Amino acid sequence: MIAPTEAARNHPPATASLQGRPVIEVFDLVRGFGEHEAVRGVTLSVGEGEIFGFLGPNGAGKTTTINVLTTLLRPSSGRALVAGFDVASQRSQVRGAIGLVFQASTLDDALTAEQNLRFHGYAYAVPAAVRERRMTELLRLVELDDRRRERVRTFSGGMRRRLEIARGLLHRPQILFLDEPTLGLDPQTRRRIWEYLLELRERDGLTIFVTTHYLDEADNADRIAIIDAGRIVALDTPSILKSSVGGDWITLSTDSEQSAAAELRDRYRVMPLVSDGEVSFQVPSGEAFLPDFVRGFSQPIRAVGLRRPTLDDVFMKLTGREIRDGGDASS
Repeated sequence: MIAPTEAARNHPPATASLQGRPVIEVFDLVRGFGEHEAVRGVTLSVGEGEIFGFLGPNGAGKTTTINVLTTLLRPSSGRALVAGFDVASQRSQVRGAIGLVFQASTLDDALTAEQNLRFHGYAYAVPAAVRERRMTELLRLVELDDRRRERVRTFSGGMRRRLEIARGLLHRPQILFLDEPTLGLDPQTRRRIWEYLLELRERDGLTIFVTTHYLDEADNADRIAIIDAGRIVALDTPSILKSSVGGDWITLSTDSEQSAAAELRDRYRVMPLVSDGEVSFQVPSGEAFLPDFVRGFSQPIRAVGLRRPTLDDVFMKLTGREIRDGGDASS
């Protein structure tokens, strides 16, 4: 179990407004496994039509939370409502209102793409005519219509993931849950899958709840909850979370890092960091600061770079470590 730092324990989640009525409501959710609590008092709401990102390292509690919300696990305590239904007492209604794409593939390799979809349609009692029409629409959407009669065992990882997304949408769910939907895929395939998801949100008003530890994917979300050691340590829009870090980072190389750091402290009133032959410091607006700084700095500058705050910076500030630092991947 990863213990949260003092910053994480004492940092209350921000209050961010919902877009649309709440379709997921979680109240002080706890889920334990023996003496270990994987989820420790999570409270959040997700609005209709929102893309909600759940961001954290392996072992933070992302998968356990999503498994409770999709009725695969019962909560130890607390309450969660999905599409207005209680995940503990109204499991069938919850399952009818959601689509789910797991981390690991659950497709039947021996069946074709359309047979996998058709079997899903049977399970959700989608009428035959409607089922066939939706199958064609979705296979075209994910660019697999020309492979519909091929067995899934011949598909690449990206093709399987696209088919799983189509399957999760076949019964027209109100909410699509995706647990690390692009894990292990190449950047081009990851980008294309997110194009599908954004198109679905715009076209159908679909609510999407996605867990990820890819920082570029999290930026697609309307709001992000950052979870660490089973607790939410921050919740807001990506831009607000990143602005909370304190400014842009400027990194420069000079002939004397120590002299440069001294001038930055004395003249510019910033607190520089010296590491690996470079000097780094933060300012509120890097683009506005740099031109006059480069012209006025007394020492020769060999190289200078500007970096915007990232969600990894946010996580580092709150927990004292990078979001890629691992734990038990099962939770």
